[in-house]
Amino acid sequence: MTSISAGHAGEGDENAWRLPRLDEIESRLPTRIDTTVPHTARIYDYLLGGKNNFAVDRATADTIVAAIPDLPVSLRLNRLFLRRAVRYAARRGIRQFLDIGTGIPTSGNTHEVAHEIAPDARVAYVDNDPIVLVHGRALMTDADPGRTTFTQADLRAPEDILSAPEVLEVIDFDRPVALMLVAILHFIRDDEKPHDIVARLRDALPSKSMLLLSHASFDANPNQGRKGAEGWKNASAEMTMRPYDEIRAMFAGFDLVEPGLRTHWNPDGEPEHPLDEVENVWGYGAVGIKP
Repeated sequence: MTSISAGHAGEGDENAWRLPRLDEIESRLPTRIDTTVPHTARIYDYLLGGKNNFAVDRATADTIVAAIPDLPVSLRLNRLFLRRAVRYAARRGIRQFLDIGTGIPTSGNTHEVAHEIAPDARVAYVDNDPIVLVHGRALMTDADPGRTTFTQADLRAPEDILSAPEVLEVIDFDRPVALMLVAILHFIRDDEKPHDIVARLRDALPSKSMLLLSHASFDANPNQGRKGAEGWKNASAEMTMRPYDEIRAMFAGFDLVEPGLRTHWNPDGEPEHPLDEVENVWGYGAVGIKP
């Protein structure tokens, strides 16, 4: 569901999670932020009912929703995938999470979900959006910097992520890691070789590491999906929806766990959720384990 950020942007639940709105942190924002260009993280934030977006983001989002009216429901299902996948990994002993393309923080962040099961879990968040970084650092005021860090980096340069000091502060690549690429790779164009990017990250992981990945797809209705994806063309990153087989290929070198690559992913017999009944889903998610 880095400019490609937006992986799991805010759901607008201010009672559960209170972060400063854009108008409250405007004086702290880097001057290089161009508020005339719609940004993927802020578009996601708006689609999920958040308040951390500008008029240009809302206008672009409205254009996308005009083509795919039920897209926001799929984005919420993607949030459910994230929570289930993190719990799955934590229950199986994973204590390190590398979350790339985190998006604007919201209730149910990776570290919150992981810490419910494993208080000693360590999380490295990575995003290339300066606004996400500002919000992340605000979040850090209430978090232990020894367990949770934020770094600004781009998924297109995986080696920079793997060598970032903030990442290495909490991630030991000699121990199993949960690599999280949740709703991010569809913002990598084909010519930027998304499968190669995943492979380069995979090769840095030790055995028993996990890949937690979700990706937008037009399989539900190819014509409608492609029309909706066109709405992202003027944004900070274009969306490239992909079919099942291309998404499945991103798990090369990983063994898929049950129930495989699915529109509705629910392992461990977790309680059913109303979103599990959604029929028209614009994406897939899965977890794989590196042998």
